[in-house]
Amino acid sequence: MVAHEYAHAAAAYRQGDDTAFMLGRLTLNPLKHIDPLMTVIVPVLLLKVSGGTFTFGAAKPVPVNPRNYRKYLRGDIIVSLAGIATNFGLYVACAMVFVVAGVVGTQLAGLSSSMAIFQRMLLAGMKVNLLLGFFNLLPIPPLDGSHVLKHVLPPQAGLRFRALYRGGFFLVIAFVYLFPGAQKVYLWPTQRLYDLAHSLIGGYQLATGVGP
Repeated sequence: MVAHEYAHAAAAYRQGDDTAFMLGRLTLNPLKHIDPLMTVIVPVLLLKVSGGTFTFGAAKPVPVNPRNYRKYLRGDIIVSLAGIATNFGLYVACAMVFVVAGVVGTQLAGLSSSMAIFQRMLLAGMKVNLLLGFFNLLPIPPLDGSHVLKHVLPPQAGLRFRALYRGGFFLVIAFVYLFPGAQKVYLWPTQRLYDLAHSLIGGYQLATGVGP
């Protein structure tokens, strides 16, 4: 989540908007991206209310001013998709490091157990980043996919769609909580991509109980 928000800030800065930079958000410091409500309170409450079966959270959105972009349309799309691209990039990076950890654990027997634990963390990283990437592509305000959709819609429809942004993350929570079936169908590619990657790198998995 931190890398996702940092990518938005970095992309905005390159497109000509220094809002995030001036507010100290162009950083990988997690504390700068924590939102007390969405990062802490809401996830804990949802976890408690659902009996530990459901939760949802988000980092503090990076503030940007699209008026500062050198080219508004191009800049808005690039900044919106930067976080998603970063999550997919981290998915690939985790897969590559998984292979390196497997080679190190095989060559250095004393590190085998530690590398196996590290590989389990990397597998979790692959899943989480795929989930974040695809989830943020949803065209539901204020997720990143909605910022692209508003430019594709006809002008009048786009204006009506922009009005939905007033609902904030409550629209997202409603979608996740009220339509779990739709969510599973939409996120189906995440499991398929994870399985594909694991089939390619599984040969480097250390034989110490690390599962897919």
